[in-house]
Amino acid sequence: MAKKPTKSTGKTPAKPKAKPAKAKPAKARTVGTKPVKTARKPKLAAILPVPPLDPAAPDAKVLDRLWSTIVARQAADPLVSHSARLLSRGINKVAQKFGEESVECLIEAVAGNREALIAESADVLYHLLVMWVACSLRPEDVWTELKRREAISGIAEKNARPVLLSIAETRKIP
Repeated sequence: MAKKPTKSTGKTPAKPKAKPAKAKPAKARTVGTKPVKTARKPKLAAILPVPPLDPAAPDAKVLDRLWSTIVARQAADPLVSHSARLLSRGINKVAQKFGEESVECLIEAVAGNREALIAESADVLYHLLVMWVACSLRPEDVWTELKRREAISGIAEKNARPVLLSIAETRKIP
């Protein structure tokens, strides 16, 4: 049976659109009496192989040179040097800028935009070094910590860390 035209438009009303299907929730398993959601595994096709390092490519010493440049620019005119401008605004502004660059880097990674990810990663590293300078950290402080962790499994290292705030339990992705 055909629908009658409406008085206001003279046209036959359109069929109502079907509601989009809802995404299925993660499967739940029970532990004790409470159901626990299990995380979905990432698709293997999305994981790209990492090529070996190119021995002819620039190495991480560029970070040490960049850190030295930032230290040298601390006393520069903030109207001339971006590093001096950031450092003159204090640690809160430096940390905020690092956070903004980190988020931009994450966005490009999730979007799969390789060239933008490279550019944003360089921004993150630069702003991280500015933050180190603002906090009087030296690169060798961080390199020493990385060397200490080098022979330790990441899981074992994390489990060996002291609990700083036992009253404030957080739930992080492992």
